[in-house]
Amino acid sequence: MAAVHVRRRARVSRRGAPPRAAAARILDGADATLLDLVDHVLTKGVVLEGAVLLGLADVDLVYLRLHALLCAADRVLPPDGGGTAR
Repeated sequence: MAAVHVRRRARVSRRGAPPRAAAARILDGADATLLDLVDHVLTKGVVLEGAVLLGLADVDLVYLRLHALLCAADRVLPPDGGGTAR
């Protein structure tokens, strides 16, 4: 059996992290619903990052680095010119 090490990475942001008060306002509201949370994620977007390192006998064998962007499609795709050209 190999040991599995799980650790939290320090947050590094190029633009600076949003104030903690903004996140607390969204999540701690008494009337906040799952729909409010999904709407905020789609409007603003969120990036999920993770890393997996598999090793055997203190030898690293597999390293996976995963990134996922969750947001509305109109936030990342260019606006369409009025129709699809085929």
